[in-house]
Amino acid sequence: MFIHPLSDVQSSKIGEGTRVWQFSVILKNAKIGRNCNICAHTLIENDVSIGDNVTVKSGVYIWDGITIENNVFIGPCATFTNDKQPRSKVYPDQFPKMLIKQSASIGANATLLPGITIGKFAMVGAGAVVTKDVPDYAVVVGNPAKIIRYLEM
Repeated sequence: MFIHPLSDVQSSKIGEGTRVWQFSVILKNAKIGRNCNICAHTLIENDVSIGDNVTVKSGVYIWDGITIENNVFIGPCATFTNDKQPRSKVYPDQFPKMLIKQSASIGANATLLPGITIGKFAMVGAGAVVTKDVPDYAVVVGNPAKIIRYLEM
């Protein structure tokens, strides 16, 4: 495992072969699997689980309630949200859960609203705004994100 000295990694639950780059913050209860690449300028909160072989590019913040399965790619500055009615200093009793299933890809600057599931092998296009669940193998683009095709595997 490699942890850059300019990162703030409080979790001891990080798998073998994972690399964490500078200016990343990983809170104490976060779980990160093996062989992941957590790029610079990222934040991973406590109630987060990340599988094996996941890439999290720069500028990504992964909030409480998010689970990311194995082999997922998260592009630069992709935005995860976890509060359906955000207000300053007003917090929900519980954050909605979000699930990114195995081998999904989230494009750069995509925005994912709270409580959704991205299906296995699904692809979210760069800049898409995902407002509802994305089925397995679907490719979605636009605002709001719409299915444009399905991948054949």
